[in-house]
Amino acid sequence: MSTTMFAKPSRPLTWLITGCSSGLGLALTREVQQHGHTVIATSRQPSRTPDLVAEVKANGGEWHALDVDDATAAGVLVGRLEASGHKIDVLVNNAGYVLFGAVEQLSDEERRRQMETMYFGPSRLIQALVPRMRQRRFGIIVNISSGAALDGRDSMGGYAAAKAALDASTRVLAKEVSPFNIRLLTVWLGTFNTNIGNASSIAQAPLLDDYKGSVAEQMMNAVKSDEFVGDGDKDKASRAIFQVAVGDGVGAGHETERFLPMGRDMVSRVGLVRDQFAHALDVFADVAGNVYTG
Repeated sequence: MSTTMFAKPSRPLTWLITGCSSGLGLALTREVQQHGHTVIATSRQPSRTPDLVAEVKANGGEWHALDVDDATAAGVLVGRLEASGHKIDVLVNNAGYVLFGAVEQLSDEERRRQMETMYFGPSRLIQALVPRMRQRRFGIIVNISSGAALDGRDSMGGYAAAKAALDASTRVLAKEVSPFNIRLLTVWLGTFNTNIGNASSIAQAPLLDDYKGSVAEQMMNAVKSDEFVGDGDKDKASRAIFQVAVGDGVGAGHETERFLPMGRDMVSRVGLVRDQFAHALDVFADVAGNVYTG
């Protein structure tokens, strides 16, 4: 828990949200607009969702094309928006996809593509906005992460690595920018009723025979058959994320918290990770404390 104070202006905020064409991104966009804030929604191809674009614009927002894999797109978009008068208060890094495959079979290209979307893309947006937030002495950055970053399921090694990389970078950034009244919030999502099947990719290499019948194969088969459906409600999650981000409702009094687990399954998963670290310390504390010089 952070003890640094965080002050939020009493005015509508301007939000930049990635991955708004479906799922949690769309649900959060609607939640934010319902509360009178300005949303700048983004997706790779807005032309594919004209009705959603029209809906966001009718509610006072904007919709822009953004390919987070493009090395220059983040800087160009942020620069154009700020130059047009938008002072972005809240960044939500939500866009992404899940790569499924046994760790030993993932190609370098597949790993790099996953890192490009899930780590480098969000990092570029963060780097484009932090200097502006720092100058204004206010900003909120919300990274939609995953339980996989804490303890990934079998077949999710590439995705887990990319999410964990952004989480680790975010923890450091939070320490660096908290004196400038910039808040970082990492949301660990469990399983939700989003279109994860459509936002998933299966490794090109056929699963090895040794993995037949394994949890990894079961996970990959579920994704292929569109049976991978979580029991979490994305609309309820969006409401909670919004409230925690702005310090209202369930987030009131918790404006300095940096981590938000979301989903019934995350309660047990966070507990399991906590217990694993505690167990390691119980077993090896004497060893760890006795490997110093002198």
